[in-house]
Amino acid sequence: MARKPNYDFERRERDRLKAIKVAEKAAAKREQRDRDRAASPDRADSPEDPPKDPPKDPRAGDS
Repeated sequence: MARKPNYDFERRERDRLKAIKVAEKAAAKREQRDRDRAASPDRADSPEDPPKDPPKDPRAGDS
């Protein structure tokens, strides 16, 4: 005799496993991002090129 299906349990189990997989992937991405940030200099503290002034709009009418 075949077993009676328990759809609710099976769906919860699939969702639980998927949530674990998503959490592991997010943690791996976060660790990789932290390693990349630690390995490269912080661009906000020491910019390579100084910021340029935006071009002035000749239509602005600086009077």
